Amino acid sequence: MKVITKASEKFMYQYLNATSPTGFEAEGQKIWLEYIKQYVDQTYLDDYGTAYGIINPGKDFKVVIEAHADEIAWYVNYVSDDGYISVIRNGGSDHIIAPSKKVNIHTSNGIVKGVFGWPAIHVRKGKDLNLAPKVDNIFIDVGASDKEEVESLGIHVGCVITFDDELSSLNDKYYVGKALDNKMGGFCIAEVARLIHNNKIELPYSLYIVNSVQEEIGLRGAEMIANHIKPNVAIITDVTHDTSSPMMKAKEQGDLKGGKGPVLTYAPAVHNKLLQLIIETAEKNEIPYQRSAASRSTGTDTDAFAYSSSGVPAALISLPLKYMHTTVEMAHKEDIESVTALIYQSLLAIQNGHSFKYF
Repeated sequence: MKVITKASEKFMYQYLNATSPTGFEAEGQKIWLEYIKQYVDQTYLDDYGTAYGIINPGKDFKVVIEAHADEIAWYVNYVSDDGYISVIRNGGSDHIIAPSKKVNIHTSNGIVKGVFGWPAIHVRKGKDLNLAPKVDNIFIDVGASDKEEVESLGIHVGCVITFDDELSSLNDKYYVGKALDNKMGGFCIAEVARLIHNNKIELPYSLYIVNSVQEEIGLRGAEMIANHIKPNVAIITDVTHDTSSPMMKAKEQGDLKGGKGPVLTYAPAVHNKLLQLIIETAEKNEIPYQRSAASRSTGTDTDAFAYSSSGVPAALISLPLKYMHTTVEMAHKEDIESVTALIYQSLLAIQNGHSFKYF
């Protein structure tokens, strides 16, 4: 089932290259909502920025497919007298990768360019030779001479900072860039909406295509929207670790590899009957899949939906991802196709009033 077209790939690049740090997702959400509105009957935006479209609104039975829109980032936390900027995390940003990265500082005056500086190897001697980046020693240089010059650029404590990087293709097999976690999931659910529209599918229920905010700091957007929509079923898509690269521990983290298909997770929050429906759908439609297990929470918006209201049957379809929370996150193109196809086919298998009670 071919999913990614030239037009949809153009949307993918626009959406993933847009800025969507946690709490500041508006730029990306505008692009996403503008794209899906041609394929849905209604669109909405809640007060914190979670965006969603509805196909076949007004039915008593409601199904959600969901991804999260926010990317990891930094905040300006302190400006020294000589004009260097210290930061704190916004989400799970990795301090190890920061040195030598170019950044965009988002101000009311527009983007201010900067770099994460780092002392040259020539001057790191003795105990400092193996100096490691930490949140309390990384810093940003915007080329200013002092604090006053930094402030004159519009930079102040609380300005959000993103890495200056864009999506690209690698070996014609992988997409590479920042924020594939989980804006690639947002792309997948938008493509599901397109497929339903273009294939003239008449769903027997209301379908909500939801792109939530603030997942990276505790599933907050999903919590809010789940309690608003009160769905009967929720299928969540996010990323999980591709464990095939060096230094990963497949025995601990699961034996998962890009190009081998979506990952289906077993966990307390994952409803077994819904998961079984998805597995049977994958096998019926010859969609490859992999399995993983989570001992407690999934750590994704699945948990927020599952435990909302009086409980919602929820399942997780994950995209294997290399180098999570870096600027070179890698997802296999075939897996993106398969994630989209599996969500689409699973929706076709769900009936109006579908019961997920165990007995």
